[in-house]
Amino acid sequence: MNLLSSTYVFSFFTLLSRILGYLRDILIAIFLGASILADAFFVAFRLPNTFRRLFAEGTFNAAFIPSYVSAKSHSAHSAKKFADEVFNLLILALLFIVLLAEVFTPYLVYIIAPGFFEDSEKFSIAVEFTRITFPFLLFVSLASFFSGILNTNNKFAAAAAAPIFLNIILITSLIISYLLNLNFAKQLSYAVTISGIIQLLFLIIFTKKFYKPSFDLKVKLSNKVKLFFKKLFPSILSSGVTQINILIGTIIASFETSAVSYLYYADRIYQLNLAIAGIAVGAVSLPVLSKAVKNKNHLKISKIQSQSIELSLLLSIPASLGLILASEEIINALFGYGSFSKENVRMTSLALKYFGYGIPAFALVKILSNFFFARNNTKTPFYISVFIVLLNVVISLTFFEKIGFIIIPLATSISTWAGIIIYTYLLVQKNYLLYKDNLKQNILKISLCSVLMSFSLIFLLNYFAGYLEYSYKLKAVYLFLVVGFAASIYLISCYLAGILKTKNFKTN
Repeated sequence: MNLLSSTYVFSFFTLLSRILGYLRDILIAIFLGASILADAFFVAFRLPNTFRRLFAEGTFNAAFIPSYVSAKSHSAHSAKKFADEVFNLLILALLFIVLLAEVFTPYLVYIIAPGFFEDSEKFSIAVEFTRITFPFLLFVSLASFFSGILNTNNKFAAAAAAPIFLNIILITSLIISYLLNLNFAKQLSYAVTISGIIQLLFLIIFTKKFYKPSFDLKVKLSNKVKLFFKKLFPSILSSGVTQINILIGTIIASFETSAVSYLYYADRIYQLNLAIAGIAVGAVSLPVLSKAVKNKNHLKISKIQSQSIELSLLLSIPASLGLILASEEIINALFGYGSFSKENVRMTSLALKYFGYGIPAFALVKILSNFFFARNNTKTPFYISVFIVLLNVVISLTFFEKIGFIIIPLATSISTWAGIIIYTYLLVQKNYLLYKDNLKQNILKISLCSVLMSFSLIFLLNYFAGYLEYSYKLKAVYLFLVVGFAASIYLISCYLAGILKTKNFKTN
């Protein structure tokens, strides 16, 4: 297996999904801007979408894959039995959660957006939209189960491609709403749930070769299944700490007009890189790392861990510098149309800039937590994640009144970097941080290549400044040219430095 090529496959579909997501958000920005309807939809979408990210982007796999690999090492029958028990328990638990949420939706909305309660119209719209979108949680969580089966068998394409349906259906919904003069936000809410059903069916078809579920409502809890569910909650918090911080940020931001929308649009941009540098690398490396740990192959463990860290930083460091240097130009070119005003651009770009400082940390959290998950240790990442979340909440609440919603992305970045320091210390203490001797040298090369890229980016932004103005119609074209040229300089310099070669990422 080659970590780079497998990451490339996963990243290709993930990137395609995020590009379609960007097109979706462009349309939302044009038709809804940062209005009451936009805020209400983003809150309604935030909760099921957060669960989608938690389950679909590695969190479920962090608990499931090591357990499934262990069961599979005994026999195919043992693996099938384990998977069936997990699947049937998931269905029952998720049905109960969805039913509970539908009944107590007003209380749920109050928890995730307490600032809406003062505006009865906004609050009632958010409640209505949340009731429509919440069943998405059931379907996307079950879809994540089938993705875990595929990933364990080193099949990453279908699992990475499934989220594409969400964006295709939401874009279709917006176009139909425009043509038929329908309520954009309400139709988007229905489209969310419909996309969940389609994703689940898509993955069931691709998983048939490896696993066919057996339905049995009389669930028997074996020791392996008990252990899995015991690990699941800690892994949800540990692997999804960035998403939980964003959810908490949404709660706090609901007290400031349009802040929910600003954070949403900024979140969409930096998540594009996180999907590749953290989620893709983490999802691809976990199965092979779990097998290496199971076989006690220390040479392979150090190789995989080194490659994971290196590849994650190779992708996240230049992205971090790019977002910090060009945040306003990026938001302006991507969202500065229609109802999205100059002020909306300015405020959203500030949020993106401060998220940019945390990009490498957001990615490394996924990677470093895997070093514990592969060893069936979910407790340590859980405690670190609790610390990260609490630190984020303390910083956000302390400075929110003085600084406003901008403290939310800043607090998210600061708290996650603090978590990385703790992760590194504990990995060294437990002798889990096994890596190759050339890792430090390669990180230095990545940093130097990123600095070179930054200088070229600054020059290009200044040179094409007039073409990146809010009023210029083709600003997105010039942004892509600028980013593409700067990225080319980075990739070429990395190749010449010897850190971007396929042979460097072979795990065998």
